[in-house]
Amino acid sequence: MVFGRIFSGIKRSLAKTRSVFGGVFDLLRGKGKVDQAFLDELEKRLYLADVGTHATATIVERVRQGYRDKEVGEEVLAFVKEQLRDLLTTPTEGILYAPTGPTVVMIAGVNGSGKTTSIAKLAKRLQGEGKKVLVAACDTFRAAAVEQLTIWVSRIGCEIVKQGQNADPAAVAHDACEKAKARHFDVLIVDTAGRLHTQTHLMRELEKIHRIVAKQIPGAPHEVLLVLDASNGQNAVAQAEQFSKSVKCSGIILSKLDGTAKGGAVFAIKQKLGLAVKFVGVGEQIEDLEPFDPDAFVQALFEKE
Repeated sequence: MVFGRIFSGIKRSLAKTRSVFGGVFDLLRGKGKVDQAFLDELEKRLYLADVGTHATATIVERVRQGYRDKEVGEEVLAFVKEQLRDLLTTPTEGILYAPTGPTVVMIAGVNGSGKTTSIAKLAKRLQGEGKKVLVAACDTFRAAAVEQLTIWVSRIGCEIVKQGQNADPAAVAHDACEKAKARHFDVLIVDTAGRLHTQTHLMRELEKIHRIVAKQIPGAPHEVLLVLDASNGQNAVAQAEQFSKSVKCSGIILSKLDGTAKGGAVFAIKQKLGLAVKFVGVGEQIEDLEPFDPDAFVQALFEKE
């Protein structure tokens, strides 16, 4: 069963985050009334779980309006879980494929975010769905970046377009678009320079790659996915804000979810930026990239071991 497999992977990866959400769970399973003291405590525990100020305030206010002076219990617990799910639900899920020709997926993110491994995992997943995948190695500024990506994609038998270090990233993107069209690839994944969101010149390079692929392939890029390290918590929100100013991001790949207690930041990202988390990294193996499922995510947060 697909949901069961996804749920199992999400649950395993959320072990550390679930330990933080235990405080929320214990409060909602406790006794007493939904009074001001309860609401204050709920606010504190959601905030400590890295849910974020805006999302926390939204949930607490809805609990206040719907359950003020009522008994704490299963109904309130179910309501809070529903609110958390609603904060994550988005009309579009997964990759939005081009109606004709290759689908171009640009990948952005800072160095150390897990961008390279996320690209390999995404390519592997798409290959598993029967897609013919090509990767463009446009991270030419960082030493060994092209080599690292080459090693990863060669493990899964994926083709790559690359040049040497310090080559023009836009030129690599151009060549990759030409090859994707000529060889009838289904998906072109375009890596971009791992950059700090404060490095203006590199952000401009990102914009240039965006323009090149748009000129080469109609409607491209069809997705711009931003890789965020889940362990950065609320700092990931600031990164996403800056990247979104340079290119219109369409979604998030949340990496390293298995190694952090800050997975609750997904709520803040969605509330603050309106960006859907499309995939989550749930481990170190090449297969450990799962489509993000809000139901599975919230259910796993409140599961007892």
